[in-house]
Amino acid sequence: QLQLVESGGGLVQPGGSLRLSCAASGFTLDYYTIGWFRQAPGKEREGVSCISNGAGSTYSVDSVKGRFTISRDNAKNTVYLQMNSLKPEDTAVYHCAASAEPACPVVAGLFNIWGQGTQVTVSS
Repeated sequence: QLQLVESGGGLVQPGGSLRLSCAASGFTLDYYTIGWFRQAPGKEREGVSCISNGAGSTYSVDSVKGRFTISRDNAKNTVYLQMNSLKPEDTAVYHCAASAEPACPVVAGLFNIWGQGTQVTVSS
């Protein structure tokens, strides 16, 4: 069974940091493009960052560039999203997803393995 499990969400004050993890089981992350998406209440899902298979090229949307970093640990079969300088507008449920096709920069329709999501709340 192909599965992704996110962890690391929580409540943080503005300016704080969190590191989200996306652990895979049943398949090897290095062979897939991995994306992080978020969805805030009443808003459409947004692709935030992605990392390609193999060489690991990365992409992030302008709203998080310089604050969020996506990375992959092949030994742990896990992808991370380091989030710094968090803002209230970053509040959302964050999902990771996998695509067997080139999908970075994020092409949401190509991702077909999804995790259950982890809540990130940025508030004072």
